[in-house]
Amino acid sequence: MLAVVAAPVAALSGSLRPGLAAPVGAGIAGLAAVATLVGWLSGGGAVDVAWAPSLDLRFAIELDGLAALYSLLATGIGFAVLVYSSRYLPLHLEHEREATGTSDPGVRFYFFILLFMGSMVGLAMAQDLILVFVFWDLTAIASYYLIGFDRHKEESRASALMALLVTGITAVLLLIGALVFYAAYGTFSIPELVELTEPGALVTLAGGLIAVAGLAKSAQVPFQFWLPRAMAAPTPVSAYLHSAAMVAAGVLLIGRVYPLLQKSEVLLNALLVIGLLSIAVGGIIALTRNVMKQLLAYSTISQYGYVVFMFGLGGEYGAMAASFYVIAHALSKSALFLTAGAVTEATHETEISRIGGLARRMPLLAAASGAAAAGLAALPLTIGFFKDELLFDAALERGAPFAGLALLAAVLTLAYTWRFWSGVFLGEARGHAERVPWALVAPVAVLGSLVLVGGILVEPFAALARDAGAASFDAPVEVEPAYHLEASPENLLALATYAIGALVILSRPIWIGAARAFARAGELAGPERAYNAALRGLNRFSDFIHTIEVRDLRGRVATILVPSGILVGLGILATPSGDVYRVGEVTGDDVPLVLALAAAAIATVAIIFTKKHVTLVLVLSSAGFATAVAFAFFGAPDVALVAILIETLITLLVLGTLKLIPRKVLESGARIPVRQVWRKGSVAAVAGATAFVVAWGTLSQPSAVEGGAAARLTELAPEAHANDVVTVILADFRALDTIGEVTVVALVLLGVATLLFRGRLP
Repeated sequence: MLAVVAAPVAALSGSLRPGLAAPVGAGIAGLAAVATLVGWLSGGGAVDVAWAPSLDLRFAIELDGLAALYSLLATGIGFAVLVYSSRYLPLHLEHEREATGTSDPGVRFYFFILLFMGSMVGLAMAQDLILVFVFWDLTAIASYYLIGFDRHKEESRASALMALLVTGITAVLLLIGALVFYAAYGTFSIPELVELTEPGALVTLAGGLIAVAGLAKSAQVPFQFWLPRAMAAPTPVSAYLHSAAMVAAGVLLIGRVYPLLQKSEVLLNALLVIGLLSIAVGGIIALTRNVMKQLLAYSTISQYGYVVFMFGLGGEYGAMAASFYVIAHALSKSALFLTAGAVTEATHETEISRIGGLARRMPLLAAASGAAAAGLAALPLTIGFFKDELLFDAALERGAPFAGLALLAAVLTLAYTWRFWSGVFLGEARGHAERVPWALVAPVAVLGSLVLVGGILVEPFAALARDAGAASFDAPVEVEPAYHLEASPENLLALATYAIGALVILSRPIWIGAARAFARAGELAGPERAYNAALRGLNRFSDFIHTIEVRDLRGRVATILVPSGILVGLGILATPSGDVYRVGEVTGDDVPLVLALAAAAIATVAIIFTKKHVTLVLVLSSAGFATAVAFAFFGAPDVALVAILIETLITLLVLGTLKLIPRKVLESGARIPVRQVWRKGSVAAVAGATAFVVAWGTLSQPSAVEGGAAARLTELAPEAHANDVVTVILADFRALDTIGEVTVVALVLLGVATLLFRGRLP
């Protein structure tokens, strides 16, 4: 609850006094972190209430181990980032004010970052796929505004749009996967689906669709290109969204549905391959980047590739290792992102080659970020050492080849982590460095200290990871990370990582050319190029449709109805038609109804061949009157009466309008070319046939949902003094709507009268 109310409360406080948004937001985030920790230590809890019973939707949330882990990351690291932002954001806004000449109190920043925090907590606790989808989209909306915070910059707007499109479009796959599961098993509940599903093609299809959404959010190959572009956001956004929150949401989704995914060997193998590709692509390109945040962004792609890889390895080691890795990475990487922001503020530089030697001028920041870097590089006495130990355990459980791949991944991590930290803090000093406020250093120091604490007292973090791993693995997890002073395979792999990593660092001049060529090839033929080409194509198509739409009224209507008709037609073709279209018997009692419908049909056809305008109006109205007679035979005299009144009014209105138009104008009609006649006739025939098929299928299969909204409305109709639901809608709801419209018109008339008679009344 605290996480949910944080955004509106901070926004309200900021609207009263802008300076209150930061402390109020940070305070609520800190309280939410404490509440989450207390709730987890107390055994958690669950809420399950009907949200939309007729649609089988439930508001089902639970604070299990997986929810506790990601909620603590969202609130705990969110608290550190908000403290950092309280000093960083005013400096950032001051720089932007100097560049643009406009002022911004920054309240919207705190609103959206807290909205993301609340959405992330809801996503972590959700136990229903539709609820997951709702929170998933809320995180996408919040991240869009955060990435595009500097909205006056074209780069920020384009980056925000890219992140929204990549994560938003793939979110549709999450919804489709949920609907596939519901169609097969009649529930959106994840725990129920875990019990009901069996290995097979359906689990592979639906689970694969959901997994793609998670992989896109985690910036995994081939969706990785959006994350480096998102570094256009202010540093606190990068530190929060792109190390511990938004990107983590992707692997959170995979972890939540992992009991379903592990029933498919195909999906586990796919996770293995995608994880390895992401490790390699992100790691190699990170070694070539010179901009600090770009290096960290590509390293994030690589690091979450580890998590996906471990999910692909499977087993209790894989599930627990993935959860532990998320903890260790979030603590280390958020500290390094915050370090990059503090260094940029001190030096006004973003490139590593233009910085250096800051350890002597910023010793506390160097030590704190050094601890975070050591944790990311998996050095002993840091929490990161155990993340690699668990990685090696999980890989060894699958076989020696996987252990070799894990070793290469760890070597990559050591190399690009060293490049970042040593390039910033070691070597010859370049340029100048100003003092930075304590609020930019303290969060880094706290996070770095937690990295060191986790290297000594690992059990609290391991207990959280075990609970999270048990929720993903759907079984108890008994894995105990600890130091083992022996020649175990895990220790040997760790020693090999340090040795090979040192060789890679020292041999940089040898391989950097090949790494840059690899990165350049990705820019020329990678997925980002395909994204840009697709976006340009969509813009051209949009311009083409817009040209048709604004040409005339017919084009405007066609741009709406044609796509709708195509979608309906595709739905008809994709829907099994067995026993859908039924033909009933026609008895003597049905003859009057048949005659009324036949009269309406004949009048409709006659309209095509009628040329005289008055005759056309009369024939058109006769079709409406015949339809009203049909309503009467269906036992709905009230509807028939309304139809007769409407037809009468329209007929009189059109006749009156024709009377005002000169006779010559009415008789000077242009002949339609034969080609257009055939084209329009074909379109009309196809549209009519489609409407007929839809109506026939609908009437052949009336809704029979027991206890649904339709049945309930039918039961309540007599209480509204009516025999059918249509009467209630027309007489009650429509009447209320009409009263509202009349009220609005009356108010407008009063306003007009006031303007007209202003100054004339005594």
